[in-house]
Amino acid sequence: MSAPVTAPRPLRSDAQRNRDRLVAAACDVFAEHGLDAPVEEIARRAEVGVGTLYRRFPAKEDLIDAVFEDTLAELLAIARESLEADDAWEGFSSYVERVVELNASNRGLHAVIGPHAHGRARLDRVRRRMRPLVGKLIARAQAEGTLRSDFKGHDLRMIFAATGRVIELAPDEPQLRRRFLGFLLDGLRADDGSAR
Repeated sequence: MSAPVTAPRPLRSDAQRNRDRLVAAACDVFAEHGLDAPVEEIARRAEVGVGTLYRRFPAKEDLIDAVFEDTLAELLAIARESLEADDAWEGFSSYVERVVELNASNRGLHAVIGPHAHGRARLDRVRRRMRPLVGKLIARAQAEGTLRSDFKGHDLRMIFAATGRVIELAPDEPQLRRRFLGFLLDGLRADDGSAR
């Protein structure tokens, strides 16, 4: 007979506050400097000691995972809100535009969900949770006749990779990435008859 599984004890309120401050600070620091940012900077921004950081997050990867969960929640919220749009093309294009803007504003996003060391499980979790929502966005726009019928969910990775490269080349030129994304989205529309 196996021992009953017990839920982890909730953190004391001060420990929970410190954890929340560390995750928020890490999110900001990773957004500004990428995942190579030193943990000392994260602790300084959170206004806690480095020892407190290591008590909550023994390895930097643990902190990255905590930030990742917040980022995933934001990506899921964007997808869900996009599905609520009455116009399916607006929902699809809004999703793509908002994810690109999130990537532009958060330098750590690509690295957090990318396939870096120990990142494969994290990336698989994103795909499992995002795939049904993105599939619905695509299916709605295709059923409406506004998205090319040959477009597939995995094509989004190429769009995000291409716009990510534009962000890297011109990080301080938002009009350039919006223009480039406009070209990509125009090429995906089916209403010109090219994909019917």
